[in-house]
Amino acid sequence: MNVLSNNTRCLRGLAGLLAITIWAGFGITSGHAQSVPVTRVATGSPDAAAELAVQPAKPAPKAAARYYVDFRARTASSYGHAFIWYGRVGQRAVEVAGLHPATDSVIPYILGHIIPVPSETGKSYGDLDEQYLTASYRVFLSEAEARKVFAYIKHKQATSPVWNAATINCVAFISDIAQYMGLEVPGSNLLYPEEWVNRLRTLNRGRKVQIAAAP
Repeated sequence: MNVLSNNTRCLRGLAGLLAITIWAGFGITSGHAQSVPVTRVATGSPDAAAELAVQPAKPAPKAAARYYVDFRARTASSYGHAFIWYGRVGQRAVEVAGLHPATDSVIPYILGHIIPVPSETGKSYGDLDEQYLTASYRVFLSEAEARKVFAYIKHKQATSPVWNAATINCVAFISDIAQYMGLEVPGSNLLYPEEWVNRLRTLNRGRKVQIAAAP
């Protein structure tokens, strides 16, 4: 009888342990299932689902083009020479504008200290060579501003037929362009080109370009 009683108690203990194990297993499974995120699937037509799945990337906005006018001075056999570079930022090609006697002969240059002499308004020897550069002041422009300024430069080139050392000289030529752009300019066009460009830069630090009315 004692043996049967002991066996009965053992069986009851095993049954209770098995019940606890099964209950714990269900509890763990249930708790784990609650922690799993549920993914919602959109309903609708296949075309709508495909449209949601594939979203074409928007192209990056194109950077606006920038332009410039560079007021420059270089060495020369006499006082030096003032001129400008202008063009588009990032392009190697530049346009050059500057007022000087029409030939490389010294005779028109000498006569030009007395009377006006025929002029040229494009590049001259040394304008593209950085080793001769003595001063520079670059102003950046938007495309709309550049369109107006570049047109005015062409206008100045087309309407400047003579050169004179005292009155219609290279400094006066680029000074007119600077004033058209709304820049403050030095008070005299008889300054050496290097000094004039350096003063122009000092006078206009932080100054915003204000384009004048078209000629």
